[in-house]
Amino acid sequence: MPCRSWQTLLRHGNREMTNSKMSLWSLVSDMPPELFSGLFEEFPRSLRCLLGDWLENQPWEFINSSDTFCAVLADRLLSAMVERLQDLANKNCQTGPMLQVIANIENRYRREPLQLVGAIKRILEGEQAAAQQFQNVALFIQRQREELRFIFSLQKLQYRVQEIQALRESLNQMNGNARVPLQLNLQFSPQENLQESSLQNLQNLFLKAANELEGAKKMVLMRLMIWKRQQQLAGNGTPFDEDLAPLQKRFESLVDICFQLRLQLVASETELSSELQERLDNVFSSLVKNSFLVDKQPLQVLKTQTKFQATTRFLLGPQLLKSPHSFTVTADIVTEKQARELATSHLETVLSENTGEIQNNTAPLETNATSNACCALFKNMLLKKIKRCDRKSTESVTEEKCAILFSASVSLGPNKTIFRLQALSLPIVVIVHGNQENNAKATILWDNAFAAANRIPFMVAERVSWESMCETLNQKFMAEVETTKGLLKEHYYFLAQKIFGDSNASPEEFQKRQVSWSQFNKEILPGRGFTFWQWFDGILYLTKKHLKDYWSDRLIMGFISKQYVFSCLSNAPPGTFLLRFSDSEIGGISIAYVTYAPDGSTQVENIQPFTTKQLIICNLADCVLDLPQLEILYPDRPKHEAFRRVDPPKKNKEYQPAKMKMTVDVPCSFAGSLSHTPGGSTSNLSMNPGIPSGPAYDPHLMIAQPMGMSSSISTTYGSPNLLPELMGCPYSLGSSSPLGSMDAYPMPHDVEMPLDCSHSENSTSYVRDLSFPVLPNLIRVPENISPPSDEELAHLLHPESEMNRYHQNLG
Repeated sequence: MPCRSWQTLLRHGNREMTNSKMSLWSLVSDMPPELFSGLFEEFPRSLRCLLGDWLENQPWEFINSSDTFCAVLADRLLSAMVERLQDLANKNCQTGPMLQVIANIENRYRREPLQLVGAIKRILEGEQAAAQQFQNVALFIQRQREELRFIFSLQKLQYRVQEIQALRESLNQMNGNARVPLQLNLQFSPQENLQESSLQNLQNLFLKAANELEGAKKMVLMRLMIWKRQQQLAGNGTPFDEDLAPLQKRFESLVDICFQLRLQLVASETELSSELQERLDNVFSSLVKNSFLVDKQPLQVLKTQTKFQATTRFLLGPQLLKSPHSFTVTADIVTEKQARELATSHLETVLSENTGEIQNNTAPLETNATSNACCALFKNMLLKKIKRCDRKSTESVTEEKCAILFSASVSLGPNKTIFRLQALSLPIVVIVHGNQENNAKATILWDNAFAAANRIPFMVAERVSWESMCETLNQKFMAEVETTKGLLKEHYYFLAQKIFGDSNASPEEFQKRQVSWSQFNKEILPGRGFTFWQWFDGILYLTKKHLKDYWSDRLIMGFISKQYVFSCLSNAPPGTFLLRFSDSEIGGISIAYVTYAPDGSTQVENIQPFTTKQLIICNLADCVLDLPQLEILYPDRPKHEAFRRVDPPKKNKEYQPAKMKMTVDVPCSFAGSLSHTPGGSTSNLSMNPGIPSGPAYDPHLMIAQPMGMSSSISTTYGSPNLLPELMGCPYSLGSSSPLGSMDAYPMPHDVEMPLDCSHSENSTSYVRDLSFPVLPNLIRVPENISPPSDEELAHLLHPESEMNRYHQNLG
C-alpha cells in the first residue's frame, strides 16, 4: 500500500470522523480554521484532527491538580494519546514530520501532564462554544458530559481500591506480614508510606471509597431514571435509544467495586467494619432492586380479551445468577391506589385485593448468552377481566389508570440471600369496547407527556404550558404519520385558536397560556360535537392512512383556519387552490379554491371534506386531477406537477378495471352564466339553476366508470332520487289543479344521462351512490284560496265519471 502524505492522512481522518455517529468533532471539523486560531498555541491542530472524537471522549474536564488520582490519570492519558498517534502513523506508513511532532508533545508534557490537560480543556471548550449554532448540541454535550463524569468516577473508585489494598498490605508488612505491596504510583516515598499507613488512614480511605461509591450509585440511578422517562416519552413517538447494554455495564461495574471493597474491608478488620459493611450492603441491595425493570412495555391502551406481550429484564442477572436454579417472574394488574401502596406495604398485602385476572402471567427469567441479557418474555398474556375502582363523579372509565406489576424472588450470593424484585409498567387504561379507544389514548398521551420523574403513581399535572402541548402534538403527529415534516408556526396558531376558543389573541399571547386536561379532552369544542383531541386524532388517522406522502411533500397546508385560507386566496387567480384539514368534521380534508362569481368577480369556495370513506375509493391525487376547477396549487405550482395519478394493479385479467371520477356542483345564477378557467376556457360544469349550494361547501360526487370512458353527472349529497322518465319535460298541472293556473315546473336540461345502456363483453360500468338534485319548489300559490265548489269537489273525488263522459263524447 503506497504511503499517503500527511495532508492526505489528515483529510482521510477528517472524513472518517465526519461520517461517524454524532460527535463534537463531526460538527466543528469542517468549520474554518480561523475560528480556532487562538486555541492551538499549546497543542498542534494537526494532531487534534488526527485524534478526532477520541479526544472528546476522555474525562479531561474532571481532572484537576488537587487530587493524587488526577495526576495519575493525566499521565495515563498522555501515554494513551502518544500510543494512539504512533499506531496511526505506523498504520499509514507515516514516518517523517508526524512522528517528530508526536515526540515533541511527549517530551513537552511528560513531566507536567496536568499542563496537557489544561491545553486540551481550552480546545474542547472553544469547540463547544462554536458548535452551539447547531440544533440539539447543548443536549448532546450534556449527555456526553454525564457519561464522562461517570467514567471518571469509576476510574477513581478503581484507583481507590488499589490504594486501599496497597496501604493495607503496607500496614500488614509493618505488623510482620511478608506479603509484598503492589507497585502503585503514589505521591509519597516508601519511607513516608510506612509512616502514614496507619489504621486511621486506612479507615479514612474506606470512608472516602464508600462516599464515592454512593455518589456513583446516584449517577447510575439518575441515568436509569432518564432511560425510563425516555421510554415513557417514546409512547408518544419521541425517538428513543432503548439499548440497555451501556446501563448494564454501569450496574455491573459498581457491583464489582462493591465486592472488591467488601473483600478489602473483611481483610482489614478496622473498627468501622460493621458500619462500612452496612453501607456497602445498602448500595448492593439498591443496585440489585433497581436493575430489574420493564424492557418492553405492554400496550398502554389494553382491551380485555385481547392478547398482549411484555418483557422484563434483570440487568445484574448475567453477573449474579450463576446457579442452575431458574427463577419465575409473575405479572399482576394493580390499580392506581395499589401502585401507591407498593412503596410502603408488602407485596402480599397489596395484592390481597383482586382487581383483575391475567392469563399466561408467568415467565422464566433466563439469560441469553449471545446478547448477555437476562429477561423474562411474556408472549401471550390476556387480560380476562378487570374490576373497576371508585372514581370521581367527573371521571370516566377511560381516565382510570392502572398498571401491571412484575415481581420475582431471587436468591443471591453464597448465603442465598433472598431479594424481592418488583417492576411497575407504565400506566395502562383498560377498555372493553373499541369506541373507548380514542379517549383512552388521550389519557395515555397526557400522562406520557407531562408525568414528572419519580412521581407518586400516577399523578400528573392538570394544566401545562401551551408550548409543551405544541411539542407533544408535533411529536405525536410525526410519529403517527411516520414523517419527518412536523407542524409549523401557523399550525400551532390555528390549534391554539381552536383549543382556547379565541380568534383574537396573538401567537405570542398563546405562548404564555396554559392548557388544561379538560380543554384537551373533556370540553366539547364550541359549535361542534367533539373534543379537541377527538378532532386531532381523527386527522392523525386520516393522514396516516391516506395523506402521508402529500403531507411529507408539503402539498397540504393542513391546520389552518378559513380566515387564513381567505387571506391566502383572496388575491389569487381563479383556479388556485389549497388543502386544509376540516375543522367542522372529524377526519376530513377540504379543498378551498378560487372561482368566478356570477357577477364576474372572484370568490373562494370550499369543497365538502373528503374522509376515509371517499379516499379509500379514490385517492387525493385523483380527486384533485379530476376537478377542472383546480389548476394551481397555492401559491403557484401547477397541479399536474404536484400530483400524479397511480393506476392500481390489475387484479383480474377478465375485467377492465373501473375508476372513480370526481365532480363538483358549482353554484351559479339563473342566467346560467358559465364559469371560466384561469386560461379563459369554459369548464364543463353543471349549469342547472335548480341545484342549491350550501354556505360552507360545494358538494362532490365520485362515479365509477370504465377505463377510457367519461361522464358528467352533477348531484347533491342528501338529495332524493327522481325517476329518469320525469327528467325529460316539464309537467303542467293545467286546469285540473284546485289552485288555479300554474306555471310549468322547471326541470334541468343539462344533466347528461347515458342513453346506451348496453355494454360490450369486456367492459362494465358501475354507477354508485348516485343521487339527484333537489329541485326548488317554484310553484306560486295565490295569497287567497277559495274552497272548491261542490261540482269541482265531485270531479276531484270521482274522476272516473269525468272519464266516462269523455269516452261517451268521443263515441
